[in-house]
Amino acid sequence: MKFATAAIHAGQEKDAKTGAVIPPIFQNSTYAQSGPGEHTGYEYGRTQNPTREAMEKNIAELESGTHGFAFSSGLAAISTVSQLFKAGDHIISTENVYGGTYRFFTQIMEKFGLKFSWIDTSDLQAIADAITPATKMIFVETPTNPMLVLSDLTAIARMCRENNLLLAVDNTFLSPYFQRPLEFGADIVLHSTTKYLNGHSDVIGGIIVVKSDTLAEKIGFLQNAVGAVPGPFDAWLVLRSLKTLPLRMKAHAKNAYKIAEFLQEHPAFHTVSYPDLPSHPQHALAMKQHLTPEGHFGSSGMVTCIVDSFEKAQNILRKLRVFTLAESLGGVESLVCHPASMTHASVPVEMRAKIGLSDGLIRFSVGVEDIDDLMQDIDQALKGV
Repeated sequence: MKFATAAIHAGQEKDAKTGAVIPPIFQNSTYAQSGPGEHTGYEYGRTQNPTREAMEKNIAELESGTHGFAFSSGLAAISTVSQLFKAGDHIISTENVYGGTYRFFTQIMEKFGLKFSWIDTSDLQAIADAITPATKMIFVETPTNPMLVLSDLTAIARMCRENNLLLAVDNTFLSPYFQRPLEFGADIVLHSTTKYLNGHSDVIGGIIVVKSDTLAEKIGFLQNAVGAVPGPFDAWLVLRSLKTLPLRMKAHAKNAYKIAEFLQEHPAFHTVSYPDLPSHPQHALAMKQHLTPEGHFGSSGMVTCIVDSFEKAQNILRKLRVFTLAESLGGVESLVCHPASMTHASVPVEMRAKIGLSDGLIRFSVGVEDIDDLMQDIDQALKGV
């Protein structure tokens, strides 16, 4: 099936008893057995749930994978990936990751003996120089949150194969509609399903997708043993939302491009970053990597820009009316965020300075509202700035 068809049908079958077109919500914790150890393949709700499985299969197909594993949050998915390793193992990570990822790796997993190197993964030589005999995985976020720096997945995957390393990619910012890391050689792709996959700001969740049966066995064990799984209703909500993923992503990208062009011409901003813009320093890589299933180039609704002070940023943020000042991203409604004091407040000041995350940086999550309303809202907020 092609992508748009798979988004609607993959992993889903009409209910055998009623003929219901939409898979039901199996809101149960346990299953009847005909005898001790004799069951239908379903034993306990943490271990198996038909609604969750339908969502897992759907996203796995959209990501060109074969196995999907759903979790109660994006961080629960990242936590599970980290549990593939043991004390003394070394992980190379993109230095500009989501603030919660940085906090989890540095304040939680380092206590359990994992070691991390924080690298600009757009620099292949920097990655090569960081590899040690103890290195087990390269963890990449591309585009990065919030700087929108890209990493060359094909080149990094080749490096991982040469050094017997796993490559895990956080694909939250683009969704599988605009980027499918497994097709570039990654071993693991993960998402916060809270964001674009669900797209309606009403679910917290995460997903891991792999192709390898060996990895699938390990991650499936961890999913069940640790138990950080989503409830059936949350899984059903995400499954509902996936049906419109291609439509939503096209609308996000169309609006974001127009807003990025407008911001780029405004004198208030000395930096505007959006991979679709020819001015983006990695625009050529974006054109190769950010491809829709139809073969077109594009990105999501994430746009960042920088003014020269926190006071100016604060002034703009307070004036916006259609854009809501809030954390998170990827919903149909437009959001705006000040990462230094919100999503990345847990990242040390020196690290924020290293990656360029200044107090004047504003992150837009452009929604699917009428573009004229969004443009007018930004225009009025910029009056006098």
